[in-house]
Amino acid sequence: MDQSPYSDLERPPLRETALRRALVVPDGLWTDVRVVAETGSTNSDVAALARGGAAEGLVLVAERQMSGRGRLGRVWTSPPRAGLTLSVLLRPSGVDLTRFSWLPLLTGLALTEAVRRIAEVDAELKWPNDLLIGGRKCAGILAEVIPPAPGTQTGESAVVIGVGLNTTLREHELPRPDATSLALAGAACVDRGPILKAFLRSLATWYDRWRRTGGDPDASGLREAYLFHCATMGRDVLVHLPDGSQVKGRAEGVDVDGRIIVDGRAFAAADVVHVR
Repeated sequence: MDQSPYSDLERPPLRETALRRALVVPDGLWTDVRVVAETGSTNSDVAALARGGAAEGLVLVAERQMSGRGRLGRVWTSPPRAGLTLSVLLRPSGVDLTRFSWLPLLTGLALTEAVRRIAEVDAELKWPNDLLIGGRKCAGILAEVIPPAPGTQTGESAVVIGVGLNTTLREHELPRPDATSLALAGAACVDRGPILKAFLRSLATWYDRWRRTGGDPDASGLREAYLFHCATMGRDVLVHLPDGSQVKGRAEGVDVDGRIIVDGRAFAAADVVHVR
């Protein structure tokens, strides 16, 4: 790792104290914000804390993640301070476990809103929660349900949501040819601090709406807002299923469980490719 966090002046470090002061407020969702220089996986770290009874609202941000994981077992890596890599801990008390499938989509919506507002780029979603700019992937999200640990005071399941957003990656640093970063997309702002604060505030707002309605995607307005920002809807897509089979058709919407509907069929665990 770099000897100094200021070795690359285009990638200054995050300031934990300032972030905590801005985000940990009375009656707010976020209860603790931690910034670490390096870790294997923020999701693994927060999952361990969740099993130990950590309170809802914990945010862990890593300046560098060595063993990040994406959906379907993919690896997510980035140079130090070239992106936002974080995980949050949620405990959706009072919401049925069947509604938890909306949390990754909710997170994708919150991130898209924040990026559009702060970075001023035309970010959009690919089902379920990849953030695209110009058709190229700029962020990914992974949600994991953590069952309650025996002997702890928390009797309900927790959810750990990990987010990886490319902010200042250069072309030669991209992990795959169909990826991009905010800098490469010509963003008006690539400062991670304001983007992180905007994202967490948007996430808190949508999470509160969703939880207050018992996880109902329609009563909370979540499904309508998600569909508005999702570029997959109305497109021809190729659905790669876990058993290796494929389905080609038109993406028509998402159902009450957040599953994509393609030619009348609903799919949950699948990888979707936009057909050009």
